[in-house]
Amino acid sequence: MTTSPHHADKPACFGKLDHVFPKSEDGLRNSPDTCLACELKTQCLRAAMQSKARFVVHEEMVDRAYSSGRLSFWQRWSRKKAAHRQINQKDNSA
Repeated sequence: MTTSPHHADKPACFGKLDHVFPKSEDGLRNSPDTCLACELKTQCLRAAMQSKARFVVHEEMVDRAYSSGRLSFWQRWSRKKAAHRQINQKDNSA
């Protein structure tokens, strides 16, 4: 996609996590080739990861770490509780 040098015109998919960083069949997230070819890919992914969607990605990472044995039950519980607390704080401040 070609845009102006200042990127004032962003595509409709800009910053949408499920578009720029979707889950593949194996449960891992990967950027599609169309996004990798876009000149806004870095800005777009950063915007997606600054949204509330970043907590979904964080929870997925915690669950994978727990499944692989790198986290105990209590570590997993603590990290998920902290993430949910952050989500609630964001909701209350908005």
